[in-house]
Amino acid sequence: MINIGYTKIHKQERQFIFFRLAFLFLVFCFISINNYAQDSIPEKEDLTEEAELKFQNFFFKALSDKSIGNYQRAIENLENCNQLLENNSAVYFEFSKNYLSLNKVNLAKEYVTRALQKESNNIWMLKHLVKVYQKENNLENAIVTQKKVVEINPKERSFLVRLYLYNRDYDKAISLMELLQYENALTSDLKKIKERLKTRKTPEQKVLKLNDISILQQKFQKDKSYETLEQILKISESNISILLKYSKEGIALFPAQPFVYLMKASALNSQKMYKDALTTLKNGIDFVIEEQMQRDFYLEMANSYKGLGDVDEENNYKEKAKQLKS
Repeated sequence: MINIGYTKIHKQERQFIFFRLAFLFLVFCFISINNYAQDSIPEKEDLTEEAELKFQNFFFKALSDKSIGNYQRAIENLENCNQLLENNSAVYFEFSKNYLSLNKVNLAKEYVTRALQKESNNIWMLKHLVKVYQKENNLENAIVTQKKVVEINPKERSFLVRLYLYNRDYDKAISLMELLQYENALTSDLKKIKERLKTRKTPEQKVLKLNDISILQQKFQKDKSYETLEQILKISESNISILLKYSKEGIALFPAQPFVYLMKASALNSQKMYKDALTTLKNGIDFVIEEQMQRDFYLEMANSYKGLGDVDEENNYKEKAKQLKS
């Protein structure tokens, strides 16, 4: 009898340990999904138990679909969530993220704005809004929103520097970089950018858009503006000598403009100067903040590695570009 009793107790202990481990595993899975969703899991609200289970089921399906790039299906699951519980900020946030992935920028902005009306200091939502503004090339509003992010978390100042750079607010960028350097918080790539900016030559000026290359060249010699340079480079992609000449001068004048590095690398690749092209691309990619530009850099790097016969790196950068493709 004693042995039988001990066996039963031992079996019960094993069962308890098994259920405890299973429970801890479920908790771990929930925490992992919660972190993946960037604090966007909805809190329990006034729903019946059955409705709440349905809501959570649809919501986690939406997260799962988004994670594999099935954005439209994710939106359909979020619509089911919205029917069960209207005006939920987490649902609005997820709507916005999926619409942005589908390049439906207006809808993305509309839904994240609704979410922020309920949670105005949600840092994840504010950072997402910055991405939305970047997507529509509204850098002024992106900067304003990033400043709100910085108020919540000062560690986000480095990205504010990049927005200043992309908007060509060089004085503000340098000022903020100097503050970060004083605090020993300036990254190595931003230190390099800061030094390049301090050696830049002529400040840029606003000019009218022109299409005639000779007129553009004359205008650039007078005003040295980035707008004129950009037009010269865009209409000279097939003229390697002009592309090389003006991209080299452009890097000296505007060291924080990634497009100039990209054009120089393209010209170098055309001349089979693959190592020089890679060096140029690696110098310029520090300034990239937009996904489309980053994708263009990766594709040009793939061309360089192809020219060098490095198939593994060529495929690596092609895959990186593919992952960024909308």
